[in-house]
Amino acid sequence: MTPSAQPLARALSIAGSDSGGGAGIQADLKTFSAFGVYGMSAITAITAQNTVGVQGVHPLSPEFIALQFASVVDDLGVDAVKTGMLGDTDVVLTVAAMIADAGLARLVVDPVMVSKSGADLLQPSAVNALRQSLLPLAMVVTPNLPEAQALVGGRIATVADMAEAARQIHALGPRWVVLKGGHADGERVVDLLYDGQQIQTLESQRLHTEHTHGTGCTFAAAMTAVLARGSSVTEAFTEAKRYTLAAIENNPGLGRGHGPLNHLLDGYR
Repeated sequence: MTPSAQPLARALSIAGSDSGGGAGIQADLKTFSAFGVYGMSAITAITAQNTVGVQGVHPLSPEFIALQFASVVDDLGVDAVKTGMLGDTDVVLTVAAMIADAGLARLVVDPVMVSKSGADLLQPSAVNALRQSLLPLAMVVTPNLPEAQALVGGRIATVADMAEAARQIHALGPRWVVLKGGHADGERVVDLLYDGQQIQTLESQRLHTEHTHGTGCTFAAAMTAVLARGSSVTEAFTEAKRYTLAAIENNPGLGRGHGPLNHLLDGYR
């Protein structure tokens, strides 16, 4: 590195591996790269999956997840960290403890619970551990509507419902709540950002496509990358929305089911 060169921002993803490359660790690393951020990983589970479903899940032990985490943090350093698929209570508690011990403040929690094809990716018994141990550490939590419903209970159908759910989730401890509205009805998609005082919304035209596999991972990873570069949560929210929409619009058309996005976009570095 020359004396004038700036060091790369560094982002760590703690999540499951997607053999199809559309979600999880693979989507996160591609997204980090699109933003010019150096990506690292601590894999929580190996999955056999593609665009039509999840054929198998092989969880890794909490001890080995912690070993991966320590290897990265002790040597390379981390500017921002994202959690995705965690699987069960033991992993949630392990991840929360090691993030707290490392003092990593820029934490984006994507509370991955169910895959696009309907496979359970977080045991129901682990939801309380997520609420009590991980969310209080988060700078940002990024649930979609079904995930928000699991966190607070009740149906979320309108923007007013979303605002109330965001307030309830914020009370669990995260500093910012992003509630993604893609699962709501209507031709306009509203995503909401809440900081405990003010609500900001971003609207977009609904994109009618089956190629949305990994959308949630991509959005959260984009926020993580922007935060790793030192930008604000508000800027990260806006940039993540812009990047995710472009990745959906320019999808590569792969697979027979819910196809992946196109993460190989220019202009985000």
